[in-house]
Amino acid sequence: MRILSVCFLNCLIASTFNFAATCAAQNSPMASIGVSDDKLHFVDSNGMAFRVWGVNYDHDAAGLLIEDYWATDWPRVEEDFEEIKALGANVVRIHLQVAKFMSTADEPNKASLSHLAKLLKLAERLELYLDVTGLGCYHKADLPDWYDQLDESARWQVQAKFWRAVADVCKDSPAVFCYDLMNEPILAGAKPEKDWLAGELGGKHFVQRISLDLKGRTREEVAAKWVETMTSAIREVDQKRMLTVGVIPWAHVFPGAKPLFYSPEVGGPLDFVSVHFYPKSNEVQKALDALEVYKIGKPIVVEEFFPLSCSLEEAAEFIEKSSTDGLVSFYWGKTIEQNEQAGNIQGAIIAKWLTYFRDHAAAAKR
Repeated sequence: MRILSVCFLNCLIASTFNFAATCAAQNSPMASIGVSDDKLHFVDSNGMAFRVWGVNYDHDAAGLLIEDYWATDWPRVEEDFEEIKALGANVVRIHLQVAKFMSTADEPNKASLSHLAKLLKLAERLELYLDVTGLGCYHKADLPDWYDQLDESARWQVQAKFWRAVADVCKDSPAVFCYDLMNEPILAGAKPEKDWLAGELGGKHFVQRISLDLKGRTREEVAAKWVETMTSAIREVDQKRMLTVGVIPWAHVFPGAKPLFYSPEVGGPLDFVSVHFYPKSNEVQKALDALEVYKIGKPIVVEEFFPLSCSLEEAAEFIEKSSTDGLVSFYWGKTIEQNEQAGNIQGAIIAKWLTYFRDHAAAAKR
């Protein structure tokens, strides 16, 4: 009887210990992500390797940005993030517009910053990391005249204030994976430009100029000064989170082209490389060759990817052969089942891709 009592007591102690350990694990802070000591890969604050398998949450099926509905339909944001989590993603790339976060040239929009803080709490609860991409001008109608009429120096100062305000909200959250300074920035060419925004695609302007006139400066000089201005503003309030810039891989468009933002003259303050790839059918190897140009001794993430112009099999081939530190595709607010039920080709393609994304999530994150 005494032996049984001792055994029961030992079992009770062990069970209590295991339960306590489980609770502690569940309540432990979310690990933050950084660059490994050799600067080649990502690790979390526990020293474990980390690979990105994420989605761009850039707009919904109707083309609305998160800023268009997070104030009036927050349950929808929560539902979408839960669906993203269910797909096996660990990173969500969000896109913030300048006009929504700067009320004036000097005054950040407090309401937008408050919603961003709320989004961070949601990400922490679901253990989803945020790639915070800023300075968006996707909806041209949202741009105030005062911002569009600024000269280069004044525009950069507004952009720096945007980043200082955003980073101040984000600085204490482990859910911040990185700050992406701008989506696909470009510069003027030999001739001055008149419009800060490049061409329209699907009602949005994804590409933005950081300078309209080189004024005798080299492209490297302008890009380096802009990167320094943005990163310095962030580092004033947040010295820990990683920094990057999502770029168009021009080597994919013009074979032999060299990186600008990831050149030695420009990319020093950037912690890892972010490139955007949409391989074309029968040109997977061309995309892989272009990707090699961006392997500069830093972690590399394919920050935008979708089988837009290639088959699912070709997309899978690119992923399997790309040898990167992660990939970020897209989620437009509809589940696999909802896309299947749409009854059209677009829905079928998206459903098929999301199924692949979900089924390969576990292996991709290892």
